[in-house]
Amino acid sequence: MVVGSLRIELRVPDSGSLKAKRAEIRPILDGVRHRFVVSAAEVDHQDTWQRSALGFAVVSATGAQVERVLDDVERFVWSRPGIEVLDATRAWLEEDD
Repeated sequence: MVVGSLRIELRVPDSGSLKAKRAEIRPILDGVRHRFVVSAAEVDHQDTWQRSALGFAVVSATGAQVERVLDDVERFVWSRPGIEVLDATRAWLEEDD
């Protein structure tokens, strides 16, 4: 079993309120959950208007499959208009047999 996580730091430059920020973030989280069947959540900066950190997690039998899914998720987030990706970091957990 291999678990991969992806943390993406975002800037939402046109956001003037928490409600406006969440209106930009919600379609990203929902789209990733439905399209790639991964766990997704806003994991930091919940009370900041123009910043957000999104976390995604994938579990699979192979590291290659986890990497493909995380690549697809990252491309999906990068393609969204109205946001700027500031940083993306990955972490891995592999279970020994």
